[in-house]
Amino acid sequence: MNKKGRKRIKGNVIQFPDLEKRLLDKGLEQLQQKNFTEAVKWFEEAKSLAPKDGDVYVGLVLAYYEAGVFEKAKQLAEDMLKEGIGEYFQTVDLYLMILVQLHEYEKIMTTIEVLQDEKEIPFEKQEHFSKLLAFCKRMIENKVEQDERSQYADDENENTNLLANKDPNQLVLAIAELAHKNVRQHITEVKQYLESEEGHPFLKTMLLNILQEQEYEKEIQVEKFGKVKLVVPSLLIPSTEMKQMKDVQKELFHLENEDPVLYQHIMSLIERHLYLLYPFEWSPVAPVLWAAAYHLTGLRFNGVEAHIEDIAAQYQVVIEEVERAYFFIQKLEKISYPII
Repeated sequence: MNKKGRKRIKGNVIQFPDLEKRLLDKGLEQLQQKNFTEAVKWFEEAKSLAPKDGDVYVGLVLAYYEAGVFEKAKQLAEDMLKEGIGEYFQTVDLYLMILVQLHEYEKIMTTIEVLQDEKEIPFEKQEHFSKLLAFCKRMIENKVEQDERSQYADDENENTNLLANKDPNQLVLAIAELAHKNVRQHITEVKQYLESEEGHPFLKTMLLNILQEQEYEKEIQVEKFGKVKLVVPSLLIPSTEMKQMKDVQKELFHLENEDPVLYQHIMSLIERHLYLLYPFEWSPVAPVLWAAAYHLTGLRFNGVEAHIEDIAAQYQVVIEEVERAYFFIQKLEKISYPII
């Protein structure tokens, strides 16, 4: 019998006490430093020693996801659901996030519909899943419509008619088609849409990205959320590389070890919202304020009863400012769903 503190022997390999925990910590460290391939190696080794450890599985799924190996991440998430490894609805959230990346909308619909039929969805997640279900249905319908239209489209002369088209789903497809054309031939319409108060922020970012990718070098005006800005698309940096996002991420790094799933959800939320705001940023700038507001949002979004006073005290920010930031985040979340 092994005595306390003695090395355990498995086969011909000497296994040190708490080795799984140390391997997990190494993986989390590499994940935090965005060395995703290295993180995978540590998590895989930890998994070989602790094949039912939920934290190890979550870390490994996130590492594969961030490395862009979505099929492997999907398989692991499916294994977790089948074997009952980890917290069930955290795993479901991870699984659906991966399926979105793989554009497997029918599988997302099947998963959500099964949960609805079995009445297993917590109350606080019902609206989120309903919106995701509706989104998948639209994407499947739009794919069919896009395939039909592509048979008749004139690639160079077709009028995108951005302002006249009020259907956001059709607009997504029309703007996506511009990425495969010379956008300069449609620049008048593009400028009108970017300057318009009616244009959806998500669609405006899509247009800016196309202009950036095609190295459009002339100054254009962008209106979002009542603010106006002049930009040169070819000089813009991606929304994920903006300094404010990196500063807020630093304030939230402590969550990556404490609760990696919550951290990933919050970062996904931040990326989506900055995409809506782009090329603008949050105001006021203070990163710690937005870190507090997104921490509060992430907790409540996941059904945790979180008090704004506790979060404000944790980040040492003013309660009223956190409240204002929190309500602005809710506004961004509401307008993001008709499109994404």
